[in-house]
Amino acid sequence: MTTTAFTSLFCAAVATLAVSSSGASTQPEILFETTTPYHHIQVIDRNGMRTLHFDNSSQSRISLEDPLQGQFEYTEYFHMPWLWNPKIKTVLLMGLGGSSIQRAYQAYHPEVETLTVELDPKVVEIARDYFGFKETEKMKVVIGDGRQHLRRTRKTYDLIILDAYTANRYGSYIPYSLTSREFFALARDHLNDQGILAYNVIGSVRGRTKNIVGAIYKTLKTSFSHVYLFPAIGSTNVVLIATTYEKKVTLPQLRARIWELTAQQETSFPRYETRLKRYRYRAPSSAARSNILTDDFAPVDGLLEVE
Repeated sequence: MTTTAFTSLFCAAVATLAVSSSGASTQPEILFETTTPYHHIQVIDRNGMRTLHFDNSSQSRISLEDPLQGQFEYTEYFHMPWLWNPKIKTVLLMGLGGSSIQRAYQAYHPEVETLTVELDPKVVEIARDYFGFKETEKMKVVIGDGRQHLRRTRKTYDLIILDAYTANRYGSYIPYSLTSREFFALARDHLNDQGILAYNVIGSVRGRTKNIVGAIYKTLKTSFSHVYLFPAIGSTNVVLIATTYEKKVTLPQLRARIWELTAQQETSFPRYETRLKRYRYRAPSSAARSNILTDDFAPVDGLLEVE
């Protein structure tokens, strides 16, 4: 399916759900609201944008006019793994949210087989009803815990993406079970040769005191040869790309691979050059003072403060 056809189908679906949302009013309209065992959830339309909220945090956002626009910037860094491995064919995602990543993959990487593991069944319903998510033969979703899924399956993947957040009185945070050395070893065992793990962390690459970005970086290094960072411009999201390659891939090499991907039509994602400008290889300063997180010691709450 071309991106034009994908956009047309999505817009038609959304139009039947929220005709009143196309106006220019600045007043938010709550389309849906519920409380589940995991979240207080709201779907809100405002100024032509639809946003999914968990508790007090914005989780996903789309433009009602164009489903491939309006998403949070950090989601675009989940296309960067193609610069390390242009032959990605199987992807495991932990966390569905408003399905921004999944729909972008349908549009830009249509040949990829994608499985999403989502803990909250209500989130799956909302993604279908309000954000145009649709399962296909190549894009599946299952209800469950991401770590348990890895324990139970023998399947391996070219790419594993973690974008799973929950919330407590301190705000949004990554589930403890998805931050530890033991979990990253499990994930590494479920990656194919040249496999990649991409991880969204809300935090900062600045500052020398220990923080969540430094702790995740340091813990990833216990299982992965190299970890690259892509701090978003417009938010405190940092996407970490962890690779199984023995050799470091340099910025000039990644730039050359953009040309190769375009020439070979391996992907149609249009913003590689823009997003590659955020490439960082040097470890965040906070990593030196941050602890390696383990199943017995993962104080994620205490690392939430952004420097």
